[in-house]
Amino acid sequence: QVQLVETGGGLVQSGGSLRLSCAASGRTYSRPYMGWYRQALGKEREFVAITSSSGTYTRYTGSVKGRFTISSDNAKKTVYLQMNSLKPEDTAVYYCAAAVSRTGAPDSWGQGTQVTVSS
Repeated sequence: QVQLVETGGGLVQSGGSLRLSCAASGRTYSRPYMGWYRQALGKEREFVAITSSSGTYTRYTGSVKGRFTISSDNAKKTVYLQMNSLKPEDTAVYYCAAAVSRTGAPDSWGQGTQVTVSS
């Protein structure tokens, strides 16, 4: 079991920045890939970004490339999502997730943190 706790959401104006953090605990070695997903009101949950625990592998969805950066601090068992140039369409609940592989579906989820971008 891996437990995930997100922090860092909030309200920001369009063009602003936020950094989300996800602290992992438990059997983190069993889930070496961690990522972020988001779900906007009335929409399905979508993939945002993923990284390996070493930070050597990263992948992003197209709409956030060049604006968001995912990183990991292995010693702290924490993954970050730096979000710059935020747009109103980035408004969503952001979830941290952990997976066995870079392509496998996550099976551990955090509780989510709300990000709201005003225009």
